[in-house]
Amino acid sequence: MSLVKFRRRPFGTLIPSDIFETSNLLRNELWNTQLNEPALNIKETDKAFEVELAAPGFSKKDFEVTIDEGCLNISAENTHSEEEKEENYMRKEFSYNSFEKSLQLPDSVKEEDIKAKYQDGILRFNLTKKEPSKQQKPKKIEIA
Repeated sequence: MSLVKFRRRPFGTLIPSDIFETSNLLRNELWNTQLNEPALNIKETDKAFEVELAAPGFSKKDFEVTIDEGCLNISAENTHSEEEKEENYMRKEFSYNSFEKSLQLPDSVKEEDIKAKYQDGILRFNLTKKEPSKQQKPKKIEIA
């Protein structure tokens, strides 16, 4: 039996700590075609986390965003079809795009205050942080 070192990342699942550093899975910067996931940026400020998800070609109605058991689940799906009929030919084109992404939210995020906005191909989330609780001094417990 062997042990594999895992590192918890605030916005991801438990994955081996070196899986992305040693692989070529994330070569495409805008869209990861091998994993079929859009590019993601996360920025932390004193009061919030700012998440940007690059999803060009979608419209606001194509997205479904839910929160379930501390996970922010984002999915999108769209289809496009075009048909042209002429006397000697018929041309028909269609496309289908979809993705799903789940982010494990840190305990410090106020789930009820999450805001989302889609503009210019970027889906943006503002995840407000909870007020930090005052740390209590460690309490000594006597052993009987």
